[in-house]
Amino acid sequence: MATKRYWTISEVAEKFGVNQSLLRYWEKEFPALDPKKHGSGKRAYTAKDIEIIAVLHELLKEKGYTIDGAKRQLRQSLQENQRMVELRNRLEHAKEELLRIAADLDPKD
Repeated sequence: MATKRYWTISEVAEKFGVNQSLLRYWEKEFPALDPKKHGSGKRAYTAKDIEIIAVLHELLKEKGYTIDGAKRQLRQSLQENQRMVELRNRLEHAKEELLRIAADLDPKD
């Protein structure tokens, strides 16, 4: 599913083997799951939405978590992911700075 930008609710429901009504319920229970809605009310799920659904599916359907337990786990997972993104950005900035310093020190000039 990585080549498309948006997926319909029926495509996502089929991928995970769940009813569309379950996906709509999860949207109400988990604020992080927030697909775009067209003026007609049709949902457009992004890759991020699908990643969240995959986590929810694993927690709720495969591991047997309660809704409250899944909320805690999802929140923790999203926080950890945010920390990783921030760390990656800081490391990329440090790399750029080190490359700039190395270029300034290069005796070729």
